Amino acid sequence: MTELLERAITAIKQLPADTQDAIAARWLAEVDDERDWSARFAATTDAQWDRLADRVRRTIARGDVTPVDEIFPPRATS
Repeated sequence: MTELLERAITAIKQLPADTQDAIAARWLAEVDDERDWSARFAATTDAQWDRLADRVRRTIARGDVTPVDEIFPPRATS
């Protein structure tokens, strides 16, 4: 177990039981989600990746994209 995870668990132990259970439920759901994504990525074939890349290239070529800076404006520097 990592030091960060140990610190998180120590902090969570100080919370009421219902809050601990809520956090544990979210963590377990996150672990399940991570396993699902890992399995899906591992099962993706080169042909599927190629089709996805072609689709992205066609979308970009059509200009059907939004610049990242419009979605996530750069932070102002001080």
